[in-house]
Amino acid sequence: MKAELITIGDELLIGQTIDTNGSWLAEQLNLLGITVSQISSIRDNREHIISSLQNAQSRSELVILTGGLGPTNDDITKSTLCEFFDSELVLNKQVLEKIEAYFNSRSLKMIKVNSDQAMLPNNCQFLKNERGTASGMWFKKDGVDFISLPGVPYEMKGIFLDEILPVLKAQYSISTVVNKTVKTQGIGESFLAEIIKDWEKKLIDSGLKLAYLPSPGIVKLRITAFGNNEAELSARIDDSIENLKKLIPKYIFGYEKDRIEEVVGQLLKEKGSSLSLAESCTGGNIAHLITGVSGSSNYFKGSVVAYSNDIKQQVLYVDPKSIQQNGAVSKQVVEQMATGVRNSFKSDYAIATSGIAGPTGGTKQKPVGTVWIAVAYNDGVVSKKFNFGNNRERNIQISSLSALNMLRLVLLN
Repeated sequence: MKAELITIGDELLIGQTIDTNGSWLAEQLNLLGITVSQISSIRDNREHIISSLQNAQSRSELVILTGGLGPTNDDITKSTLCEFFDSELVLNKQVLEKIEAYFNSRSLKMIKVNSDQAMLPNNCQFLKNERGTASGMWFKKDGVDFISLPGVPYEMKGIFLDEILPVLKAQYSISTVVNKTVKTQGIGESFLAEIIKDWEKKLIDSGLKLAYLPSPGIVKLRITAFGNNEAELSARIDDSIENLKKLIPKYIFGYEKDRIEEVVGQLLKEKGSSLSLAESCTGGNIAHLITGVSGSSNYFKGSVVAYSNDIKQQVLYVDPKSIQQNGAVSKQVVEQMATGVRNSFKSDYAIATSGIAGPTGGTKQKPVGTVWIAVAYNDGVVSKKFNFGNNRERNIQISSLSALNMLRLVLLN
């Protein structure tokens, strides 16, 4: 079964809002075994909406739209749908009562534009919105299902899960799809592919599918199985993952929605250990990642953003001669930073970073993207030099993830 997604809103096309609805819906449909053949973002424009619906109808069995159902004048999706489906707006008393209850429960005054949201096309099946006032709508035309949903992600997801998902499962004969994701850090996509090429060939020969999903600092491997028995499909994927773990044990840090900062935090908790940070080129980003995990106060003591050499010397006790002789971006300095913050905070482990994030500041000997990372612990200090490239934001992100991965490997030893 083929599906097409259309997200509506001028804000999507000027970069003001990122379309998260399309990616979320595509993920949900994929889990049902429904192939999403196209995702389009279009303007709040009558002609554009109608032409998009016509094109989608010619190539898909299911079309889902999001956006343009609000109470303001620029929300024209509902009136345009009336034109496309040759219908007219009529008052839905059930929806009106729900809208009135919504406003009453919040002690808010309801005005005409709010009650107008109870006006729905007379040939659609309305879909309850338990989280807002804009109802979803389900149309059928020439054998194609059209579903229109609010653009607010919270409301859209609620209607889909409550009203649409059960019907899709019951209405269509959908094969079972099982996806499992393996997350790696510390190795690029091409190098990873070379190491696991024989494993990948066996995987594909067995009828499974593999997708490489690279992002800055992380490569995800998504393994997919199609069939009818979910337990059997899941077991086949698990067997493949076990074989993969034997090939790249040090690069795999987690699965599915695991984040490396969560994995590291869990390891610290299991050991009853604490962590401190000394960040230069990462500018506090590692601390941001760690404190984004609930319960991180159980193991995270604090951080020093030692951006200047003076702070490195005065707060972290880095030897001025080390900076003079080797530069701030060096093995000697980053190791002293890690040791200094560990001693000051009396933590079990410490991470330090020092590098040239760019785009300026590089030299021939130390180009932009040169980063030194160190991890200090009871048995000493380990450090490593990286060369990440010339994009500042990317360098900060990858440096942060690489630092956490270095700590993860130390914790596992």
